[in-house]
Amino acid sequence: MRQYSPDLTPPWKKPQQPVPEVPAEPGLVVEEAGTGFCGAVIRCEAGTVTLEDRFGKHRVFPMEPRGFLLEGRAVTLIRPSAGGPARPTRTASGSVAVPGARARVARAGRIYVEGRHDAELVEKVWGDDLRIEGVVVEYLEGVDDLPSIVDSFAPGPDARLGVLVDHLVPGSKEWRIAESVTSDHALVVGHPYIDIWEAVKPSSLGIEAWPRVPRGQDWKKGVCRALGWPENTGAAWQRILSGVRSYKDLEPELLGRVEELIDFVTTPA
Repeated sequence: MRQYSPDLTPPWKKPQQPVPEVPAEPGLVVEEAGTGFCGAVIRCEAGTVTLEDRFGKHRVFPMEPRGFLLEGRAVTLIRPSAGGPARPTRTASGSVAVPGARARVARAGRIYVEGRHDAELVEKVWGDDLRIEGVVVEYLEGVDDLPSIVDSFAPGPDARLGVLVDHLVPGSKEWRIAESVTSDHALVVGHPYIDIWEAVKPSSLGIEAWPRVPRGQDWKKGVCRALGWPENTGAAWQRILSGVRSYKDLEPELLGRVEELIDFVTTPA
């Protein structure tokens, strides 16, 4: 015979189990239960909380009971008391910093990037995260021989390879080269910019936009001329790099690709 519970109270009338109340301290990373928006708390006021995701997007949500998930579990956010704990510091990539964390022993997997400037930018923004994950970034002088470079690396389930390529747009030379890499344990992604310089937001450098350089001209020197900078590309790059303080100074098209590579290299096959 079918067994029935002696409690005949309809589910919608049963009291919900209490969930923890968590102070909405700045830096706390939570997920809004209704929309799935995930971000760090940046302010809490008048019964609402403002979250910022890792791409810098802000959204305001009411602090309703059971309205958020913390590490997958429902919680109720409450306004923090005055004089609460200090805001956790964040890395340049937007991740919550782990004070005193030691660098992990380097993985067999690697991330290759096209050019020294690319490597320096990735190190500046994602360096803390990469050291904790044990991921080493190496730079390539070009991608013309990428298929043979990948073959020489011999990627496998325990040694995955990620490659970041400049100007990876359909129909380009870089696109055709990337398409020729067929290993299941190698991932080639790229941004649409001619050079990594363009992945830095112009506003972070105090310029209105990146200049358009006529085809056939050296792009970096053309940029320097158009901006009135000395035609010293090394000095120009240091000027650009100094304007990058965090992920907020970079274009989303680069942010997403680097995060994708880190996930690929650190996730078991």
